[in-house]
Amino acid sequence: MRDIGLEVTHVDRDRSSMSMPARPDWMGDPARDLMHPGAITVLADSCCGLAVGAALDTVVTFATLDLRMDYLRPASPSRVIHCDAHCYRISRSIAFARAEVHQGDRDEPVAAVQAVFMLSTPSGSRPAERAGNAASQADSGRAPASRREAAGWQPPPASEPAMPRGAIPYLDYLGIRVAPDAETPTFRLPFDPKLIGNPRLPALHGGVLAGFAESAALLHLNQTLHGEKLPKGIDFSLDYLRGGRPEETFANCDVVRLGKRVALVQVRLWQREPEVPIAVARAHCLLTAAD
Repeated sequence: MRDIGLEVTHVDRDRSSMSMPARPDWMGDPARDLMHPGAITVLADSCCGLAVGAALDTVVTFATLDLRMDYLRPASPSRVIHCDAHCYRISRSIAFARAEVHQGDRDEPVAAVQAVFMLSTPSGSRPAERAGNAASQADSGRAPASRREAAGWQPPPASEPAMPRGAIPYLDYLGIRVAPDAETPTFRLPFDPKLIGNPRLPALHGGVLAGFAESAALLHLNQTLHGEKLPKGIDFSLDYLRGGRPEETFANCDVVRLGKRVALVQVRLWQREPEVPIAVARAHCLLTAAD
């Protein structure tokens, strides 16, 4: 959150507001001057979490359980973007929040957000052996070979930048790579300390995982369309199944439906082995003519 410059602009009982400064890194579609939806999702997840924290009578740990984004209007990376969140219900174990994202005019939001958080999630550092493993992986972003061999799965031996550098700045910011495949490419998010959301565990920021999943969905759909049409996010939802460790994260996608105007893509994220996903997501995209 420090790295992207998020600023808390208001906190009250069960409500919060945050802003994110304009930055070229948030560009997702230079041809149409569109902010990448992943950057919007990081802001939304952070602001909803702050609203939940402001609503709690007793301080407990919590984590995002699921997150849904509905994209209502285009957003530009050249303008400051704001989020206003409200935690409207807290039960013994669950907190519910909703938010709106806008670029200065609250009557014309660019996204509507719904989020659910699990309360009283485990707190504190992981056991010493895990912490040691995390430290040893900080540079490579990969789990120890022995663990991967035990799981029976190995990362693809080669990968390349998902797009030529500068084509989509947000992909450069996250460092997303791809192991090319004509049918099912494997997308890779190398570990970087700036991606940490919870330094005590440590764990990757939930918004970063969402941004990675959204990026993978759009990239996979682009490959499927062979450049004939351009996808634009309509909605996106992510279910968090496990915490994202400070390791390299992988994604595979499946185009469930490809119509003339709308496509549906499912995404699976994992770290140690594909059979143990850390999150699953789905995205509806509007398809427009490339010209």
